[in-house]
Amino acid sequence: MEYSQIVYEVADRILTITLNRPEKLNAFTPVMCEELVDAFGRADADDNVRVVIVTGAGRAFCAGADLSPDTAILERRRQVPEDDLEIRRDLAGRVTLSIYDLKKPVIAAINGPAVGVGITMTLAMDIRLASENARIGFVFARRGLVAEGASTWFLPRIVGVGKAAEWIYTGRVFGAQEALTHGLVNEVLPTDALIPRAGEIAMEIAQNTSAVSVALCRQLLWKMLGADHPMEAHKIDSKAIWWIFEQPDAREGIMSFLEKRLPNFPMKPSTDMPDFYPWWTNRPFTW
Repeated sequence: MEYSQIVYEVADRILTITLNRPEKLNAFTPVMCEELVDAFGRADADDNVRVVIVTGAGRAFCAGADLSPDTAILERRRQVPEDDLEIRRDLAGRVTLSIYDLKKPVIAAINGPAVGVGITMTLAMDIRLASENARIGFVFARRGLVAEGASTWFLPRIVGVGKAAEWIYTGRVFGAQEALTHGLVNEVLPTDALIPRAGEIAMEIAQNTSAVSVALCRQLLWKMLGADHPMEAHKIDSKAIWWIFEQPDAREGIMSFLEKRLPNFPMKPSTDMPDFYPWWTNRPFTW
């Protein structure tokens, strides 16, 4: 797929996806949705991509859904047949769910306003960094809408149900420091330090870790959020650790530590995942 509303750039095994409608504050459209879903799938299949950074062009991260007539968001609703359940899916949720199952960690570099889908799309990302001038809002109730992007699942797990309720029910816009205080973002940085810091974290992962180990750890973290007892984590941990000790990456990780050198992990997520991966049940979309 050729991209018209995002930019896809890989350097040093780090993919940077830039939302690229700066004249519209990177407002979200059906085209952007399709491009993001394609880009995350492409990244997941590419062993040359170890980490993904997502940011916005210009002064905004994403100002929410573009509801102007020429974006087709409203027109699309009028044209979808009643029985076409796949097309009726929430677009923001398609993006967050495509991130949720990735083998690669994702860093959000929130460089400016992130409102509506502009913030909910980041909730399935692993690390969120914000610039000092970022403004964030779950503004759906102020538009007569409901929270989307599976945010009612993600947000309480990140900040707790009480703060999630306050932000969603009021729909108020708040600053980066409040987001930091409640754990929505990991760090608040000067604007010119945002992308370098995201790159620093990404490089730490890309240079020093096993891609297969990170893929397994990422999904253990995310999938265990829904487990009803720590025994569920213990079961899959036990299976994973038993398997990984017999693999080349474990041998290389131990030898590089003993020899005091950088590791050179040989395994690839595209071909070398364990036979029990993915261990969770695939859940096709139904109404």
